[in-house]
Amino acid sequence: MMADMYNRMTRSCHRKCVPPNYKDPDLSKGESVCLDRCVAKYLDVHERLGRKLTELSVQDEELLGRVQQRVGPSAP
Repeated sequence: MMADMYNRMTRSCHRKCVPPNYKDPDLSKGESVCLDRCVAKYLDVHERLGRKLTELSVQDEELLGRVQQRVGPSAP
């Protein structure tokens, strides 16, 4: 899963920050800054989504537990 996120981030930030026609072998200052910001935002959003999904999963488990308590044990 982390490899997929890394690959998506790399493609997305490269597409956004580096023009398709290379003039120099090294990144320019602007390209470097753009890539740095893009990666930081991508990782921040990834972290926020992970926390939100964990929160929703915990809420679902709690709700399921309450429903099962009300219904009682299920028959085999």
